Amino acid sequence: MSRRPDPRTYDLDRLRAEVLAEDGGEVHDSIPQLAEADSGFCALAIALPDGSVRSSAQADVRFSVQSAVKPFLFALALFDTDGEALDRIGIEPTGEAFDAIKLESGTGRPPNPMVNAGALLTAALVDGDDVAARDERILAGLSAFAGRALEVDEEVARDEHLLGDRNHALAHLMRAEGTLRVSADDAVAVYARACAVLVDAEALAVMGATLAFGGRNPVTGEQVVPADVARDVVSVMATCGVYDGSGRWMRAVGVPAKSSVSGAIVLSAPGRLGAAVVSPPLDGYGTSVRGHAASRRLSDDLGLHVFGDTGEPTGMPAPRD
Repeated sequence: MSRRPDPRTYDLDRLRAEVLAEDGGEVHDSIPQLAEADSGFCALAIALPDGSVRSSAQADVRFSVQSAVKPFLFALALFDTDGEALDRIGIEPTGEAFDAIKLESGTGRPPNPMVNAGALLTAALVDGDDVAARDERILAGLSAFAGRALEVDEEVARDEHLLGDRNHALAHLMRAEGTLRVSADDAVAVYARACAVLVDAEALAVMGATLAFGGRNPVTGEQVVPADVARDVVSVMATCGVYDGSGRWMRAVGVPAKSSVSGAIVLSAPGRLGAAVVSPPLDGYGTSVRGHAASRRLSDDLGLHVFGDTGEPTGMPAPRD
């Protein structure tokens, strides 16, 4: 039986070179900044329990976090509401697109925090009396997850706000149902700004690791959110993080993750590592084509699949024919 590679010496540049050969997918074009992304951009990083971060070429190139921000908004909302967010937002997968104009029947709640409706609500639930205060809280919280000061791309934030027609529709629908208690425009503005936060692959890997290690940032040692909050977030990532492709993702990759229209994927392998893969061309489920391929290879090579060990329990008899 061959030994698995050591994550501390795993050759991410080699993996990057291999997945660069994948030429499928299309760059998302909902805002100009995403449409102009370099389709050849590809970066990988992993963050380990000892605080070390390993990365490939281009891992220091910044991009807007987009939908990969959703697990961290959920974490902040859970923490700031002392768990009340679990009563305000569902946690079931939808089997539908991330921006589907749909709420839970009978409750008016968003189906889960990983779709746009849920993220709009989680962003509105973080501490703050107005848009500016919630913006500040979110940026500080995301920076704590990353272990470094992050910034907002103001152009991206503006265009996400102005061009996010479906997000405005979702916010107004939640207002009509009584689910959203701030104005629809305020909710969209805060979420748009959160999506416009700039990260690179290394920062996003550390963010994923912070969730994977029970809310403790392995680089700074800061307990960003309690362990039970991190557990709840990672659980929902596993079932809902890749939208209507979540079942396929968990079968093939087996690591809780969140995809993004910027081509980023953040992974949280509980107790093992955090990882980030980013490359803009997306498949039909809104997931990076190269990112999916790299994540599967990383999971296979390092044995990260949460259901990977399906061997017979020690000391138990084999089943009879």
